[in-house]
Amino acid sequence: MSHFQGIEVAAEVVRAAQAGEARAHEVIYLACRRPIYSLIRRLVVRAAIADELFQETFVEVLRNVGAYSGEGAFGGWVRSIAVSKCLMYLRSPWHRSLLYMDNDDDESTAPVVLLDTASHPDAQAAASADVERALATLPALTRSVVWLHDVEGYTHAEIGRLLGRTASFSKSQLSRAHARLRELLEQPAESSSCTHVSSIC
Repeated sequence: MSHFQGIEVAAEVVRAAQAGEARAHEVIYLACRRPIYSLIRRLVVRAAIADELFQETFVEVLRNVGAYSGEGAFGGWVRSIAVSKCLMYLRSPWHRSLLYMDNDDDESTAPVVLLDTASHPDAQAAASADVERALATLPALTRSVVWLHDVEGYTHAEIGRLLGRTASFSKSQLSRAHARLRELLEQPAESSSCTHVSSIC
């Protein structure tokens, strides 16, 4: 489930921020900083790039808070900005050049935390770690499709638009990703199963 679904920013705080009140900007930042950064790190593995995108997201949120019309959840509006920033980066020539230099589809050999295992019982922690490792093996755009569809709740049409592709592209990426995840998680050595991650597989 998306962390953004649990964010609540009072309408009066948003209105105060739209009026330029610094305290309201601070309240919005404190309410959204953790889920925004968490989402960005799920889509972009490199910590330095994630930090930059996090800063860019907040700059845009606070500069353009007046553009928020009040339709839909404020957290959802913030989320859309963060996602757009990440996907613009993932589609950029700069990102492709980093992949070329790394000679790898993934941005880093360091594991990316894709699930919050701290909140899971011990019996599920190992399975969650297996899912994290499996997801980390996917190419960046494919991993983004999985996360946006299975966790954030985006439709294939929405993902296609964000990626500058079609809904069919999103569907095919998701199907291949699910097949790959099942293959990795069902390996006997891992003793893992997709029953622990039904929202993904």
